[in-house]
Amino acid sequence: MKCTIPAVLAAALLFVFPFRSTGQEIGDLLGQERVNTITTAVPFLMISPDARAGALGDAGVSSSPDVNSMRWNPAKYAFIDQDMGFALNYTPWLRSLVPDINLSYLSGFRRLDDLQVIAFSMTYFTLGEINFTDEVGNFLFPVKPNEFSFDAAYARMLSENLSGAIAARFIYSDLTQGQRAGGMETQAGVALAADVAVYYQRELAWDNTPATFAAGLNISNMGNKISYTDEVNAEFIPINLRIGPSLTFDLDEFNQLSLMVDFNKLLVPTPPIYARDDSGGVITGDDGEYVIERGERPDRSVVAGMLGSFTDAPGGFREELNEITISTGVEYWYDRQFALRAGYFHEHESKGNRKYFTLGVGLKYNVFGLDFSYVVPLAQRSPLENVLRFSLSFDFAALRAEQRTP
Repeated sequence: MKCTIPAVLAAALLFVFPFRSTGQEIGDLLGQERVNTITTAVPFLMISPDARAGALGDAGVSSSPDVNSMRWNPAKYAFIDQDMGFALNYTPWLRSLVPDINLSYLSGFRRLDDLQVIAFSMTYFTLGEINFTDEVGNFLFPVKPNEFSFDAAYARMLSENLSGAIAARFIYSDLTQGQRAGGMETQAGVALAADVAVYYQRELAWDNTPATFAAGLNISNMGNKISYTDEVNAEFIPINLRIGPSLTFDLDEFNQLSLMVDFNKLLVPTPPIYARDDSGGVITGDDGEYVIERGERPDRSVVAGMLGSFTDAPGGFREELNEITISTGVEYWYDRQFALRAGYFHEHESKGNRKYFTLGVGLKYNVFGLDFSYVVPLAQRSPLENVLRFSLSFDFAALRAEQRTP
């Protein structure tokens, strides 16, 4: 991707630096509600990294366990029916505009015994190559912005139907590689975070049809704020609450159908509405801070930001509900070897207006599986439009068993 300094700064705002909206900036009306989106640092942590969940409308907190459960609910690993496996996932990003932005995701797990499983994953997000220029457009040097995270998790059965997990995450974000941007010295951002998750699964009968009910909860990315410059306050990473149920029907010996829904809410402060004078300027108080007309001050501690995220929206309870995104998915398996998937993702118009259908297929044969997904945007263009995502997974235990077979 070839850009000048202004484009670099725009990319920084879009991908890394959350901006503080004023009352005028969020004053665009959609019906009776203001546009008031929530932004965080390192948003790549919220991109669906695997094709299976990507085909299910980004739903995965209570779907059946698989090798990529780390992103959605690491507690699912305790119920996985394999001893060891890993997966490679690849997601092109903004491919309709530039050719070299993508997200790669590697995940794996190892069962220790009947009760315990350990897992890991690594996410790498590259923004391609950006050319820095001077004020008159002369080429200075190229930079290759990138971000990555490394995760490790421990999952354990807590009872016959319940499991829990904790995960630790190291996050590294290098947007400008130490160069000056916008007249400021920059540095790579570093954060440490943790996930806490639970998963419940129980077999039942639905109108004489064998079925499995599952529910999951995952609070992810609970960690310190991240900073890219000594001159700018640190910003929240995307601390997120994900919760939802699923229901799987074993229609007969060969056919299986699953329905699922996820509800997501960012546990970070909602931008307030700042007071303005008659000329439209933002009013500054005696302490030098902007005067808030509605809402709460966003520069709070991590704990205060998480707890206050349920009550700090300037539009009250209705706006808090608007901050919940909904992911729904349907998955059909034939003979546990061929899968068809579809989903829908919904975000309120005042919070970003992301709405899209998703489609996908999956193939599983002996020791490997292959999944594909595709996004059909509805309300606005998507960074994933005209993009085919894929995942390749391996079951090492099945491979060893196959090798031992005479």
